[in-house]
Amino acid sequence: MAKLIKLKSHADERGLLTIVQDELPFEVKRTYYIQQVPSGKIVRGGHRHKTATQALICIAGSCEIYNHDGTKEEMFQLNNPGTCLIVEPKDWHTMQKFSRDAILLVFASTKYDVNDYIDEPYSEEF
Repeated sequence: MAKLIKLKSHADERGLLTIVQDELPFEVKRTYYIQQVPSGKIVRGGHRHKTATQALICIAGSCEIYNHDGTKEEMFQLNNPGTCLIVEPKDWHTMQKFSRDAILLVFASTKYDVNDYIDEPYSEEF
């Protein structure tokens, strides 16, 4: 099941430094970000993975993540760059309700592989 983790931050008169290194439960093999989503009605994602674990951080603005692990459905509001959502391979997820200024940073445990994606959601009959 997906879970939120708090990232360690260090504040001083120069600002706030948030650490991601060594906070994630996997070695990062891929990094990308989503930005300039044209409308709050756009839905991205809509898949789960065979092996990839992902860490999602909304480093600016906000967005909402829907997650379904085959038994439990949850919604996560990402609006703080000090909060990270860990999405496991079994987690069917979509990303939506992006604010105009949203930047969603994603770290993945695997490099991109089209064969790792499962595009079918869980059926209603588990």
